[in-house]
Amino acid sequence: MTNTPPWFYWALLSAVFAALTAIFAKIGIQGVDSDLATLVRTAVVLVVLSAFVLFAGKWSNPFDLSGKTWFFLVLSALATGASWVCYFRALQIGDASKVAPVDKLSLVLVAIFAFTFLGERPAPREWLGIAMVAGGVLVLAFKR
Repeated sequence: MTNTPPWFYWALLSAVFAALTAIFAKIGIQGVDSDLATLVRTAVVLVVLSAFVLFAGKWSNPFDLSGKTWFFLVLSALATGASWVCYFRALQIGDASKVAPVDKLSLVLVAIFAFTFLGERPAPREWLGIAMVAGGVLVLAFKR
């Protein structure tokens, strides 16, 4: 893996933490309303990330950001919040081993949205991998 791009390691860590999120959340939401659990999770993320940004010396005035940046960050935050609410609700009523793969259908949707809105052009080999993920989601999510 000597030619592995640096982003890959961050993405791999993201996948590990996302997997742990599903497991910890499934255990943590037993007997708790999923929306309240999402609020608690969000508050913890806010505190921890604020401390990280502050102690890492990365703090700058957020009001100096452009209107376009604010607009899209707010849209991203709203999408994240909606995703978390839906994810926790799904985890509360479904098996983590079934909910998480369906949630990863986002990979397929990101590829389609990036193609449509950002002009990204995955190679045929990449589209094949994306199609395989979609097929895997269908196999894992639906019983015969």
